[in-house]
Amino acid sequence: MEQLELLRRVVGVLDQAGIPYMLTGSTASSRLGVPRATHDIDLVVVLNAAGITALLRAFPAPEFYLDEASLRQAVDRGDMVNLLHPDTAGKIDFWMLTESEFDQSRFARRMKIDYEGVLVNMSRPEDTILAKLRWAVESGGSEKQMLDARRVFEIQFPHLDQPYLDLWAQKLDVVQQLAEVRRNANVS
Repeated sequence: MEQLELLRRVVGVLDQAGIPYMLTGSTASSRLGVPRATHDIDLVVVLNAAGITALLRAFPAPEFYLDEASLRQAVDRGDMVNLLHPDTAGKIDFWMLTESEFDQSRFARRMKIDYEGVLVNMSRPEDTILAKLRWAVESGGSEKQMLDARRVFEIQFPHLDQPYLDLWAQKLDVVQQLAEVRRNANVS
């Protein structure tokens, strides 16, 4: 199962079950910036007991691997859990929506887009940039995360809400990283 087919199937299940979600991570930055290979699809989700049941029913073994105990633990802890398609090494990372002010803001701002024929709820460009900058800091200065943020900044530049970027860069303590993106961006 190719990544796009896996995304289509998962989004269909989420939509049908009424599970709020948002596409984020490198899949989002590739769509909003410059495409690059990524091994997984990151989705922020809001799960309750009914949502857990819907996911477990929709992705049964042996075609898929979704560990029930890990899923329940991720929901309880506000953590992450993987859905795997072993035959193709397809992987979805389900990130539980946290109570952090930034996560709540970016989730509330998500937008619906056509992603190669699949309608998905996706992180807005500004929030994708900020999340990438936060990941760069948390991973010790990842150049890959910084490059993803810069590419989204360059491609989306005419439409970016710069005051929003400045506000959240301050709150997330990524002012220096945002300044670096701006300094190195190829924009007119």
